[in-house]
Amino acid sequence: MPRVGVLALQGDVREHTSMLERVGADVVAVRTPDHLDDLDGLVLPGGESTTMAYLLTTSGLRPGLAKRIDDGLSVFGTCAGLILLAHEILDGRSDQWSFDVLPLSVRRNGYGRQISSFETNVDVKGVGEVRGVFIRAPKIETWSEELEILASHDHGDGDHPVLVRHETLWGCSFHPELTNDDRVHRLFVDAL
Repeated sequence: MPRVGVLALQGDVREHTSMLERVGADVVAVRTPDHLDDLDGLVLPGGESTTMAYLLTTSGLRPGLAKRIDDGLSVFGTCAGLILLAHEILDGRSDQWSFDVLPLSVRRNGYGRQISSFETNVDVKGVGEVRGVFIRAPKIETWSEELEILASHDHGDGDHPVLVRHETLWGCSFHPELTNDDRVHRLFVDAL
């Protein structure tokens, strides 16, 4: 049984925990640096990216998590988690940082503010059609050819990746944890 952490500082912690348990993971709520020990994978949930970055710093988790990522820990970042993994945040605040490990650039709220949130079906490679819940979602604007694109979406301005993988790192613009469909979480856990 893979041991998967969920960053439990802010965001969709309960929803990811439920999905991961459904697909057979041993789930750990990660709140302190010692919670990173012995993990096979980690989910960085949706939430507010600047708040999560601040809490990662004040909790003391940031350096330990950076090292675990450098050492090859599998990490799945959804929405705000994607922003935290991105190489570049196009419209971030001046004090905003990321782990700079996914070779892509994102625009926070790239699909619109809260009032512009939407749901649509997304075709995921190797899985099929899943419901994509986009809430103040980051838009992947540029990306490296090294990136494996698992799903794309055209919101009227051409196809943009919405689920990607690069080695052990995964990023998702939408919220797979806010549906009853556990196949995206299963895809991540099965890759551990």
